[in-house]
Amino acid sequence: MNVSEMIEWISVFLILIGAILAVISATGIIRFPDVYTRSHAATKSSTLAVLLTLSGVFIYFWAVESYFSVRFILGILFVFLTSPVSGHLITRAAYRSKVKMTESTVEDQLSDAIHEKEQIEGKGE
Repeated sequence: MNVSEMIEWISVFLILIGAILAVISATGIIRFPDVYTRSHAATKSSTLAVLLTLSGVFIYFWAVESYFSVRFILGILFVFLTSPVSGHLITRAAYRSKVKMTESTVEDQLSDAIHEKEQIEGKGE
């Protein structure tokens, strides 16, 4: 087994792990009970799945085909930067719109912080 074949296997392994994480993420989006946990599944694991898949494809093309693609690097950076931010903003919008949490939620720490802020500003009186 030469170096080129080893790099091929590494890239195949990364793509396979990315595909498995994408399936796990899709299952989490379907199975989780509320928008907050679904957003977590959609952003955390799917971001890692896309990053691993794009990294595997980048390594494959670079090592086997001798093709260095800046587009793959930009795609990796774009997903890495925008996906967690968009998930945070969607969850924040849902919270500010007073979307109900599931009954199994034990503690809402953000509610306490918002009430304290309102009392400091004088709106809670």
